[in-house]
Amino acid sequence: MVRLEPRAQISPVMSWLTPVLAVLLTVAAGAVLFAAMGYDPVRSLRAFFIAPISSAYGLAELGVKATPLILIATGLAVGFRAGVWNIGAEGQLTLGALAGGYVGLLFWGQAGWYILPLMMIAGVLGGMAWAAIPAFLKAKFDVNEILVSLMLTYVGLLLLSALIYGPLRSPEGFGFPESRMFSPSAQLPNLIAGTRLHLGAVITGVIVLVVWFLMSRTLFGFQVTVIGQAPAAARFAGFSRARMIWISLMMGGGLAGLAGLFEVAGPIGQIVPTISPGYGFTAIIVAFLGRLHPLGCVLAGLLVALSYLGGENAQITVGMPQAVTGVFQGMLLFFLLAADVLVRYRLRVGKPALARS
Repeated sequence: MVRLEPRAQISPVMSWLTPVLAVLLTVAAGAVLFAAMGYDPVRSLRAFFIAPISSAYGLAELGVKATPLILIATGLAVGFRAGVWNIGAEGQLTLGALAGGYVGLLFWGQAGWYILPLMMIAGVLGGMAWAAIPAFLKAKFDVNEILVSLMLTYVGLLLLSALIYGPLRSPEGFGFPESRMFSPSAQLPNLIAGTRLHLGAVITGVIVLVVWFLMSRTLFGFQVTVIGQAPAAARFAGFSRARMIWISLMMGGGLAGLAGLFEVAGPIGQIVPTISPGYGFTAIIVAFLGRLHPLGCVLAGLLVALSYLGGENAQITVGMPQAVTGVFQGMLLFFLLAADVLVRYRLRVGKPALARS
């Protein structure tokens, strides 16, 4: 009989090294997978991990892909550390893109420095409004926030489809389901000429630093840790669980909504039926790969963003199927969870010893 036995003490060093181990195991498993599929493993790994960032344009694209992942993961990490499981960031991203994009369309054809800030505020509020539904139900009636936030994702995607095929569809779009292109004042300026790297990357970096300061240098961060790890002690100290539920979901929803606005006002430039390739779900992997730490989410976000670029490049240069990106991300999550389990438990073979009387 094989069983898991809790370790007497968890090594903090190994807890931080498990993401590195998970990445190495993912690369090794990827090489085996490529060989089994009939592809040259060395060439395939090069096409997946090295070729996409071998130029300045590729590095800029890495920043474009990583920006929404880092932004969403940073917000989710706060909630996860507090024991609040927001799984609906994809829907909150969609509502933020809709709300912020609608403000941009209201000012279509106009110029003004205030348009983009108003779009950002609307994007944040749109994501927060969608996250307020599971927050209210969880805080008031103790309804499972995992199910509510996840199901609302699909409601948000259907709402996007209804609007983009209806009132938001461009009258000059020849019937295609897309809005008008935003005016230049409603689009994020590019940081580097000839690339798509936009101002949202800088704003994301500032937000990450602010969240890191809140989590590591303020009473709020201490409350998050205590409520997540020792609920009984938190109640004894007078920390409000309901208040933390609201703050966590509002922060996660607001940052996801801002990420959605960055997508439509950045690389896309308009509202379209598919705003995100699943950033809201992938950001969950990023948050855990980054050990629920804001700065760790930056490194994890860059790595997972590389999987998107690598998957696209492997399709073009090697001829791999599109699903290879999802396979890599799934293997990364699997190995991360497996490594975390082995850090906390040890495998034992044989029957458990009988307790002595």
